[in-house]
Amino acid sequence: MTAWSYSSINTFKQCPKKYYHLKVARDVKDKGSVATVYGQEVHTAAEEFIRDRKEVPKKFAFINNVLEALDKIEGEKHCELKLGVAKTEDGYAPTTFFADDVWWRGVADLVIINGDIAHSIDYKTSKNAKYADTKQLDAVAAGLFTHFPQLKVIKSALAFVVSKEFIQKEHVVEKKDSYFATFEPDLERLEGAQESGVWNAISGPLCGWCPVTSCEHHRKR
Repeated sequence: MTAWSYSSINTFKQCPKKYYHLKVARDVKDKGSVATVYGQEVHTAAEEFIRDRKEVPKKFAFINNVLEALDKIEGEKHCELKLGVAKTEDGYAPTTFFADDVWWRGVADLVIINGDIAHSIDYKTSKNAKYADTKQLDAVAAGLFTHFPQLKVIKSALAFVVSKEFIQKEHVVEKKDSYFATFEPDLERLEGAQESGVWNAISGPLCGWCPVTSCEHHRKR
């Protein structure tokens, strides 16, 4: 099966046809939206502040307090940490992001490791945390436990930097396998689509933003 990520499995759940064109046929490219570009700029500003001590651009000054608080947390800091996990007969094993055997890929915005405890932060630029989904934190935690076997606890959070909301979740090493297991039903459906070659289109409120313009459900905004 093609390597998956939290975002790619969400794309499949949203619309298998969209997933097919973006991830399988690769005959369509998603150029992103204004909101996507804005989010990328915020992520870059946060990364450069933590990693390089670079001043945050004035237009993003509202994230300074959040970043300063995170920077004060003691430990080894990793920004935009790329993780790859292989699935083996014995369970899960660390691998590189683009390895031939990679099964899951994920990028952690900020990881702070202090002994057997880690903080895992994912920056969000949505206006509020109304639609927060902590399953993303589950996947990253599983990847971190795989790559850093000394870890016993991971304090994870979705940091909504605009509304200053933190959605927190604690992960423990004893449950590390269960964090990937929560995605198994969706992965089974994805594998079924790959085997059958059937990628049904799903109509929804986001069809106007979809880059697959050949779809029967596509409509102009």
